[in-house]
Amino acid sequence: MKQYLLTAAFFMAAVGLSAQNKSAGINLSVWKGVATQPLDSQQTTYVNVGLYSKMNRVKGFSANALASVVEQEMTGIQVSGLSNVVGGRANGIQLSGLCNVAGGSLTGVSVSGLVNVAGRDGQGLILSGLTNVTGGQTNGVVGSGLMNVIGGSHSSGVLFSGISNIAGESYSGLMVSGLLNLCGEDITGLQLSGIGNFAGRGLKGGQVGLFNFATKAQGFQIGLINYYHKQMTGFQLGLVNANPDTRVQLMLFGGNRTKMNIAARFKNERFYTILGGGTHYFDFSDKFSATTFYRAGLSLPLCKGLSISGDLGYQHIESFKNKDHGAPARFYALQARTNLEYQLNKSCAAFVTGGYGVSRTYNQSRTYDKGVIVEAGIVLF
Repeated sequence: MKQYLLTAAFFMAAVGLSAQNKSAGINLSVWKGVATQPLDSQQTTYVNVGLYSKMNRVKGFSANALASVVEQEMTGIQVSGLSNVVGGRANGIQLSGLCNVAGGSLTGVSVSGLVNVAGRDGQGLILSGLTNVTGGQTNGVVGSGLMNVIGGSHSSGVLFSGISNIAGESYSGLMVSGLLNLCGEDITGLQLSGIGNFAGRGLKGGQVGLFNFATKAQGFQIGLINYYHKQMTGFQLGLVNANPDTRVQLMLFGGNRTKMNIAARFKNERFYTILGGGTHYFDFSDKFSATTFYRAGLSLPLCKGLSISGDLGYQHIESFKNKDHGAPARFYALQARTNLEYQLNKSCAAFVTGGYGVSRTYNQSRTYDKGVIVEAGIVLF
């Protein structure tokens, strides 16, 4: 009796499955509506091969010369010459020549020639020639030739692109781009870019690029211009290191090396950087010459109104027509200075400088001259 019941149950299940799933779940398709399996909400496709196919649900393998469209979810492998579209979740592998689209979450591997889109979360490996877009949390490796955009919070992994990476909320991991990395909230990890890095709320880690910005930072910023808005725990290394309390000051000074100089000093509580230029590296009786220089240093107060500072600097010298009289066409100097500065009033200070410098030629790497540096000038603002 038990055997009869089991046999009847199996037969009923087989009949139900046959009634529910046409063609045993095998869909050979030429075009929409021209296929061995009808399109309705009861159908599940296990194997699909065709030119262009539109199916309800896929659990298995789908390969199409042009495109594949799945109205609900896909679990398995989906390969198309042009595009793969899944209305719900995509779990597995999507490969296409142009684009892959998952209206829900994407878990697995998605590789396309142009664009990958996941309406919700993305988990795994996502690679495209142009752009990747995910609407929710994204964990894994996401790479594109142009841009990656992820919208969800608590995303993590590796983002790399030729132009820009954009994370709408928080992100943990590595962001690498040719131009710009932007995180709307907190970034925990490292941002590397050819132009700029931006952390809208907090940075825990590092930023390396020409321009770096963070509201609050714990870690480091390395670039030409580094800026934090509220708080910094760590260090900044760049030509200009700034925050809202940074004083931008004008320096006018002269000396025995470069005779007349003008510079901008970016001064924080202790550290400062100086960018400037000068003229007449040689004597006034010689032909015109000009210099540009960068210095970075540390300032300490001695008493009311009086401070001492020390800095290291690099100077580039253009000799212009002096090269016709034995001077190198261009050379550089490495310099160290100690400065005493007295605050005359709120917007003006006077300083004197003593130091030592060595200048060398670029090509032959030989010492051109060396000696003591003596300078004096004023600081405005």
